[in-house]
Amino acid sequence: MTTRSGSALLLLAFVLAACGASAPAPSADVVSLSDGSVRGTVGADHQLYQGIPYAAAPVGDLRWRPPAPVRAWDGVRDATRPGARCPQPGTAGSEDCLFLNVTAPAAGEGHPVLVWLHGGAFLGGGGDEFDARRLAARADLVVVTLNYRLGALGWLAHPALAHAGGAGNVGLLDQQAALRWVRDNIAAFGGDPARVTLAGESAGAISVCDHLAAPDSAGLFRAAIIQSGPCQAHATAEAGERASSAYAANLGCPDPVTAADCLRDLPPAALLTAPRYYDLAGVPVAGPVTGGPLLPANPVEAMRSGQVAAVPVLLGVTRDEFTLFLAQRYATTGETVTENGYTPALAEVFGGDAAAVAQRYPPAAHGGSAPRALAAALTDATFACVAGDMAGALSRAAPVYAYEFDDPRAPVPDSLANTPFPLGAAHSLELSYLFGDGAALDDGQRRLSGEMIAEWAAFAHTGAPGAQWPRYDPAHARVRALVPGGMRIDDDFATAHHCEFWGAR
Repeated sequence: MTTRSGSALLLLAFVLAACGASAPAPSADVVSLSDGSVRGTVGADHQLYQGIPYAAAPVGDLRWRPPAPVRAWDGVRDATRPGARCPQPGTAGSEDCLFLNVTAPAAGEGHPVLVWLHGGAFLGGGGDEFDARRLAARADLVVVTLNYRLGALGWLAHPALAHAGGAGNVGLLDQQAALRWVRDNIAAFGGDPARVTLAGESAGAISVCDHLAAPDSAGLFRAAIIQSGPCQAHATAEAGERASSAYAANLGCPDPVTAADCLRDLPPAALLTAPRYYDLAGVPVAGPVTGGPLLPANPVEAMRSGQVAAVPVLLGVTRDEFTLFLAQRYATTGETVTENGYTPALAEVFGGDAAAVAQRYPPAAHGGSAPRALAAALTDATFACVAGDMAGALSRAAPVYAYEFDDPRAPVPDSLANTPFPLGAAHSLELSYLFGDGAALDDGQRRLSGEMIAEWAAFAHTGAPGAQWPRYDPAHARVRALVPGGMRIDDDFATAHHCEFWGAR
């Protein structure tokens, strides 16, 4: 039996204990950020936090405006699932889409950071496409993937929507906002904000080139990785404004005085397509525009003139870039290039140069396949020789390391498995060697995957991918061949891709 005085003592002890425990120790899966706390998931070898907002939802009056700061939240935000993707064809997205995901090693501090910008022709994709758990754990990296505004919502360059950076390019501003978020918050996940590598593939690689040339991106990263980036693929601001005005008129917003309000009143579903600024080898392009304060010049021209950030760069292409685009056309329309249709197909892209291109790229030199010959010409003209040009220009100011992914049996998406010509080392197929669990790879490909992860990691850690990989020197143009079977350095990249021929055109 407890006496009254005993009860009082017990009550006092309970109150004192409760006061002392009023601020419980944070859970291992909770991270405190500048705008609030988030709870993610912690595995044996990694931590994963998803759907973290890095900017306010660009809705209502914020549509087509530069990203605004996030409003701080109380309590702990759930970060165990990805946020919505940005509106895009074929996907249920949301304009409230400016989210990023952080994958980090299970423990430790001061890890290098890899910020990954997804591809998708500036029309599709999302940061949650990329499973970075194996990359983070094996490479000792903090990996950040993110969404940015797409299609007309990200790249419409209508003069009525101009901002301090000029017209258009709000998707680029989103990426800059994410980089500033990384600078301010990544230490909470064990990342080193002074060791950020900006990387991307396809449209993401074009974006990396843009940040190399964008004055306001200076200092937000210390190294860059450009994977399959046709970085010449930009329209001028004037061309973008003309195409955007025509696009708005087709949507019922022809009056430049009222166009901004008219466009902001449209539902997102009306804006899933994009204006067509110009064609890149038959592929419509609408994305960043050049000539304003945000992006003063085409990044390839800026590289040639030395007006880019002097940081180490790792860049490269796949051996058969353009087979993917021809395969996608076949999957959509059932159409492919025949032997009789080869020269007309070349004429559609190369005009009066078609005969010279046909002579340089005869189908007989490509296994008798007209699609493979066409893909080779387009690969060389729009990807490979441009990459060589960029490597040479960038190497004048900082270390450059060049590669070519050349696994002819790289796994192909199921949707393209029935293409009537081999895809080889097509555009984007190297990504499964860096991201995911490697389940689709055979033993030799898994070894190549391990080599690539180690080399990408070494570059993020030190600014160089390893002692065996030589710096790019335009006089010798030595390129790392990413092939199953061990390290190989080639010195005939420009010859293999007929770059002298394309340089003369």
